[in-house]
Amino acid sequence: MLRLGFPVIGVTDVPRAVAFWTAALDLVASEEMASETWRTLTYADGSGRALAVMYSESPVEPHPRLHLDLFVDTAEEQEAEVRRLIGLGAKTVDWDLYPADPDFVVLADPDGNVFCVVDLSHAPSGGGSPAS
Repeated sequence: MLRLGFPVIGVTDVPRAVAFWTAALDLVASEEMASETWRTLTYADGSGRALAVMYSESPVEPHPRLHLDLFVDTAEEQEAEVRRLIGLGAKTVDWDLYPADPDFVVLADPDGNVFCVVDLSHAPSGGGSPAS
């Protein structure tokens, strides 16, 4: 039976990406299939795989067709998480596709891959996040 696995993020610096995403999402770097070009990240509680990072020489897409949405429950939590993620190495993105009253904030990981922090109490914004 075919099953969906987990998202894989292409990066140019695997150790830096592992450090960022494990801290950002409270994940643990697994030794399963680990190599210089691949790391699987699992949930800290041991409940399974969550994400993987893979070495890639492909350039970052400014408007990717696929990205991660990270959820929070309130505007205050969104603000705090955005600050925390920036402290971990994320960068703010001058996103040119924000709707008038967005429920999401677009950030980029240290490799430049964009992702969104979505306030579920405000969702959905009229325009959706980048993949919309």
